[in-house]
Amino acid sequence: MRNTILGIFITATILCGILVYFIPQLGTIILLSISAILTLVAIYDSFQTKHSLLRAFPLVARLRWFFEEERDKIQQYFIEDNLNGKPINREKRSIVYQRSKLNKETIPFGTQHDVYAKGYEFVKHSLFPKDHHHILGEKVLFGSDKCAQKYEASIINISAMSFGSLSKNAIKALNEGAKMGSFAHNTGEGGISPYHLQGGDLIFQIGTGYFGAGKSVEGKRVFDDAIFKENAIRPEVKMVEIKFSQGAKPGHGGILPAKKNTEEIAKIRKVEAGTQVDSPPGHSAFSNFEEMIVFIQKVRDLSEGKPVGIKLCVGNNEEIETMMKAFATANNYPDFISVDGGEGGTGAAPLEFTNYIGTPLIEGLVFINNLLKKYKLKEQVKIIASGKAIDAFDMVRYLALGADAIGMARSFMLSLGCIQARECNLDTCPVGVATQDPDLVKALVVEKKNIRVKNYHDRTIQAVKEMVAAMGISSIADINATHIFRRKKDEEIVSLHEIYLQKKETI
Repeated sequence: MRNTILGIFITATILCGILVYFIPQLGTIILLSISAILTLVAIYDSFQTKHSLLRAFPLVARLRWFFEEERDKIQQYFIEDNLNGKPINREKRSIVYQRSKLNKETIPFGTQHDVYAKGYEFVKHSLFPKDHHHILGEKVLFGSDKCAQKYEASIINISAMSFGSLSKNAIKALNEGAKMGSFAHNTGEGGISPYHLQGGDLIFQIGTGYFGAGKSVEGKRVFDDAIFKENAIRPEVKMVEIKFSQGAKPGHGGILPAKKNTEEIAKIRKVEAGTQVDSPPGHSAFSNFEEMIVFIQKVRDLSEGKPVGIKLCVGNNEEIETMMKAFATANNYPDFISVDGGEGGTGAAPLEFTNYIGTPLIEGLVFINNLLKKYKLKEQVKIIASGKAIDAFDMVRYLALGADAIGMARSFMLSLGCIQARECNLDTCPVGVATQDPDLVKALVVEKKNIRVKNYHDRTIQAVKEMVAAMGISSIADINATHIFRRKKDEEIVSLHEIYLQKKETI
């Protein structure tokens, strides 16, 4: 349809140009026609009763809606500088584009950051740096003593994004990129689609809607052993993640807008097409920590011993500590915990949940790490940190504060060509990443974008190694909070260890 309309306009413009050239009088007729149309619109605006602004300023007020519609684009292209864009600034977006395309990624003339501003963070380098080619630690082994099929994962993996939230081409490109780069791709809670099965390693996420792991019974979504096992034992599935909450909307449940719920997606999720699909806020398979531990072991057994983890955004501290106590008391625990930050992204969430609910990642990560140490579970339970990680410094900071690996969503979307249009919930993503519109999906060419996904992963791993080498450390696993520093005020610089790890296990 878009191509047809564009063709009509181009053809009409050419024909008008030809007619005006050969019949000059026609130019006057065209101008009069345009004037008459605008006059009629102005008259209509003057008498309509729906919009006060149009009644007061006929025709001209329509410019307001045009500029309002284009406001984000105008802001991004003409007003914001390299550092003040939200939620991800231009400097961060640019490094993803450069690494994914293998473009030059150096910058000239010095930093644009205010290194004397409160909150500025940095690492201290060594006078005896290492050779980054020999830095170890880019892989981490997942699997506690309860796990039969341990999995060696990259320290950087694709965080949860469902087919439905993203297009089929985006999912295919991500999975093929993960295969080429030997890292993992989290399915998101929407289940395993054919587009996830391109050969890349999968982390199969089970959300509260149990898509791909359950069914509807009397209007309620319930876990089903047989349905789950059929997916969990696939060779592509390397780990299973039970989702409690995500940072952008903790305690709310996922939202798939009706526009994005196509026949194909509805079939995969076993729901009605064309309707908004809301995941329940909580799980129906268990209602307390004891039942949760039983469920974790059940999932581990059904998946034939693969690592099983839980994903959460830190909320009530006492609740989280009670959970850790339950793990220690039962001597049974997940193989990993994915900690999502309140700054996490999503395709659709209520404003209040996005802005005001959920602990930010750094505080949540430190809290979980401290509790695992307190209850002597750190050696068994790995931590995946997820929350707007983009460049190597983000990785180093989260690893220093206790993470074993990093999950990244929006940064991998950017590697696919996302331009931060912020239309994910409207089904109008202009680059075909977060839409189900067939015409827009075609804009994303899998054979070009999959290699960019791999490139971004590989170049970021290299950048992490270069930073670690400059710090004089031989392995990424040896990074700790004494290596990262923050300016608290003009004359005071302290390590993150002093800020976070010398405090009590509270936020």
